[in-house]
Amino acid sequence: MIASPSQLILACLVAFSASVLGGLSGYGTSLVLPVFLVPLVGVTNVIPVMTVAMLLNNSSRVIAFWQDIQWLHVRHILIFGLPTCIAGAYSYTLLSADWIALLLGTFLLASVPLRRILHKAQFRFSTITELGAGAVLGFINGGMSGTGVILISILMSVGVAGSALVATDAIIAVTMGAVKIILFGNFAALNLELALTGLLIGLCTTPGAFVARILLEHILAGIHAWFMELIVIAGAITLLSRVHW
Repeated sequence: MIASPSQLILACLVAFSASVLGGLSGYGTSLVLPVFLVPLVGVTNVIPVMTVAMLLNNSSRVIAFWQDIQWLHVRHILIFGLPTCIAGAYSYTLLSADWIALLLGTFLLASVPLRRILHKAQFRFSTITELGAGAVLGFINGGMSGTGVILISILMSVGVAGSALVATDAIIAVTMGAVKIILFGNFAALNLELALTGLLIGLCTTPGAFVARILLEHILAGIHAWFMELIVIAGAITLLSRVHW
């Protein structure tokens, strides 16, 4: 658990750096950040802290793009996604540190090919398929971080694009995040110190997008995405190495 000023400063630098990397690739702040946070807050605390941080991160997008939210698709995703998110978050509170490291490491490792597959695939979901996809997303989101790539792919498959995509993704993420925070708090997986740490980290991610926009003008296309993937893979391997087999 983060306590000392030096650790808090390090956490802020980590959050800012992860935000820059996420901005460079166009996705993945919530994939990269856990890699660096685990040594600081511990394996069992990383998802609760990330949930608070990303709630703040996504809330700003909700405010900025409120008028573009596609409420029909929000309802389709959340009608089954919210109950399964609660189930996933509750399941997380029952896991040991080894299981959390194993599942989070595996998910991060799988996220690299998954992103590529979903990016290339031209899925077109019906309403029923969207409802089912929302249920699957909810459960994974309940106990994991970095599921934005899945949510974005679902929304794109039903024709949501542009600012509506940003807005709809954000409001769904905020709703699920708020539910997770309530559940983690009730099951003692999130105390005041961890919540404040998450808020601080969320605030520190804010300037990263502006720095990334400047850096993008000087970096060859595609290089930043490869760099992001290498960090995620390295972090996943590090997490898996923590498991006591």
